[in-house]
Formats: sequence, structure tokens, C-alpha cells
Amino acid sequence: MKHARRLATVTLSVSLLAGTAAALAPTASAASASTCTYNLADFDAHVDGNGINYRTGPSTGYTSKGFLFDNDRLRVYCGKGNWYYTKLTHRLKSDLSAGTYGWIRSDMLLHLAG
Repeated sequence: MKHARRLATVTLSVSLLAGTAAALAPTASAASASTCTYNLADFDAHVDGNGINYRTGPSTGYTSKGFLFDNDRLRVYCGKGNWYYTKLTHRLKSDLSAGTYGWIRSDMLLHLAG
């Protein structure tokens, strides 16, 4: 009987800890620079296109923060696959505030020297 109680207590403790870890895990919308798999020498870039989604993470599965437009300026910090983690440094048409961080596909940018 003692062993059964101990086993039940251990099982309950493990399941509670596992549930807490799952509850504390970040959501897909919480992706940040920590999601990057490679670093880049910081460089500036211009958006090449209109109505480009500025996303919360490095894929189309993440939500859009808003849209970027031709010649909006970004500072690029790091990447994952063909996505770059950036900061909007100067906006021309975008409703997003300068200083907003987000993800954009690398082929939507014109790269400039850092």
C-alpha cells in the first residue's frame, strides 16, 4: 500500500510539472530573436514590394503585425531559413511604428551595406 501511494504521488507530481512546463512554453506569436538559427552582421535593408506581411515569427504560420511597403527601412539582426528578424527603423506608408520588431522573408528586401 505504501508503494502504491508513493507511486501515485510521484506520478501526480510529474504530471503537474509537465503541465506547468507546457503552460509556460511561449506561443507561436511570441517568437523573437531567440528563434534565430544564425546571426548576421547587422545591416540595413529596404522593403521591396507593397503590402508585405511583417510577422511575429519566421513563417507564414505566424500572425501578421501589419504591412510593410516599398522603401520602408529595416535593420536586420539574424535569421532562420529564408526569414530575417528585423526592426522597422523608418516607415513611409506603413501603419506600424518605427521601432517595431518582426520577421520578413529575405526575398522581400533590398540589402544595403551595414
